[in-house]
Amino acid sequence: MITFIIAVFLLLTTPGPGVLTLAGVGSAYGYRHGFRYLIGLLIGQNIVAIAVATGLAAILLAAPIIRNILLVLSVSYMFFLAYKIAFSGSKIAFIGASKSPGIRGGIILQIINPKAYVVNTSLFTGFSIWPDSFTTEITFKFFALNLIWLCIHILWLAMGVTIHRLSLSARIQHFINISMAIALIAVVGLALWAQFYAN
Repeated sequence: MITFIIAVFLLLTTPGPGVLTLAGVGSAYGYRHGFRYLIGLLIGQNIVAIAVATGLAAILLAAPIIRNILLVLSVSYMFFLAYKIAFSGSKIAFIGASKSPGIRGGIILQIINPKAYVVNTSLFTGFSIWPDSFTTEITFKFFALNLIWLCIHILWLAMGVTIHRLSLSARIQHFINISMAIALIAVVGLALWAQFYAN
């Protein structure tokens, strides 16, 4: 159980598309819009978790054509986000959108987020806590995962809002943008590596 909780914490604290864009929404639009986006991310996260836990994701991704289409869509979108982050100028905007992405944007991002599938697959298939009670194990995993996920994402949102309030110099803001873009590309690269390595 402790090993699972540590794994959840470590896997969720690594920067991914969800937390990077959430920090950006917090920085650009503040807490109110940030919490709407956070709700969307949480709903999307649970859609992915349910798909993984029930085996639906495995069935869908077993078809090479569906897997390749989803892979191309998700990688393209992540590179688009990285581009928008890197070239948003000296203002920290992360996603460079004219308006907050809202709940729907959060749901869509999680559904096509390769890291979400990698993390959920690792957590739901890689740790056996109660092998004699599937229902108890899945219930505990969903509860622990959502609790830790929510705490970590609220911290990232708060960090984004705080960065905005610091009134950092243009040079530092540009450096943060480039760093976030590189981190996002690295996450996509790791997800791709895991996808092809597993096959």
